Amino acid sequence: MRFQEFLDSFSGLVEGSPAESLEAGAKYVIMSDLHMGDGGSRDDLVKNRALIRGILRERYLEEGWILVLAGDIEELHKFKLPAIRRAWQPLYSVFDAFAARGGLRKIVGNHDLSLIAEKDYPYTLIHGLSLMYGERRLFCFHGHQASRFFVKYNYLSDFIVRYLAKPLKIANTSISKDSRQRFKAENRIYRASKKLGIATLAGHTHRPLFESMSKYDSLRYTLEGLLRDYAGAEEEGRREIAERVDALRREFDGLKKKERRNGLARGLYEEKDFVIPCLFNPGCATGKGGITAIELVLPEAQSGPGTVSGKGRDASASIRLVHWAEEGASKEYLEREAIETEVLAGRPWIRHVLRKENLDSVFARIDLLGGGPVGEALSRIAY
Repeated sequence: MRFQEFLDSFSGLVEGSPAESLEAGAKYVIMSDLHMGDGGSRDDLVKNRALIRGILRERYLEEGWILVLAGDIEELHKFKLPAIRRAWQPLYSVFDAFAARGGLRKIVGNHDLSLIAEKDYPYTLIHGLSLMYGERRLFCFHGHQASRFFVKYNYLSDFIVRYLAKPLKIANTSISKDSRQRFKAENRIYRASKKLGIATLAGHTHRPLFESMSKYDSLRYTLEGLLRDYAGAEEEGRREIAERVDALRREFDGLKKKERRNGLARGLYEEKDFVIPCLFNPGCATGKGGITAIELVLPEAQSGPGTVSGKGRDASASIRLVHWAEEGASKEYLEREAIETEVLAGRPWIRHVLRKENLDSVFARIDLLGGGPVGEALSRIAY
């Protein structure tokens, strides 16, 4: 597939999707790829049943967050919707509570696309959502639209609606387990987002990405930074750094072996240039060690896009990659590398903030490193 074909298709999807402004004080949590089944042994979400319902109800719902479900929420390639609804009624009741106060956005993916043919489905379904930060765009969609199949047949055409609504099991359904196909899809989305000068949040591949970097890349850069710090550290500091390096190195070596077995040794999309922070992925809710998600948090009062009057840039709107797990179930490197760690009061659930950045910085780097005219880029940056 020629890149221009995907760019044209993707541009049409972005322009044709609903948009809403990121308002002062708003909080969004974006989750993807729950793959809810019938509650049996083939249901990938069962192992995180208590965790997913607990954090949604007792953290995000209770604190007034907006929930964006970014596709493949129901697993309709393996199970019938009535069986899914019976098995997951307690979780649907949480979705209902978000929807009742206008706090639910539900994007369809390839595994739940047939929902568009359901006459009595209770939630509004969309194919994408633009979150507008001033004049800047953070586009949320599932990501399967980057496959050759969907571009060839025009994702929003009558053909797709008619035949995938059965649903039709297409060849890219196992992309989360195929490193080469995963990389191709991410690369297309990355290049298109860079070309359009937008940030994109996509699911589908099941691997978390933050500022266009995978866990592999993030670990590598963290290791390089720690090794630089080691030379100038005092003895006690060196001991702490050495312990962190040991834990990270073991995690990194495991990832490297896995990627090489699958024919992919790296996850960056630029061979020579700077990596542009235009692609994010919340990961999935079916991981053995817990659930990953993306959080967007805006300050209560703004004097312009992203800056709180009198409080400085630390109070800017932020985007975060978070990991939730049962206490004691988190991997060692998560415990050591988390920027923030908290245990939900009275519950056995722990939240790690793995990466965090303010949106001003994200869009400034998209503008200045993305290859567009500097003057035009500067005119769009809010300080």
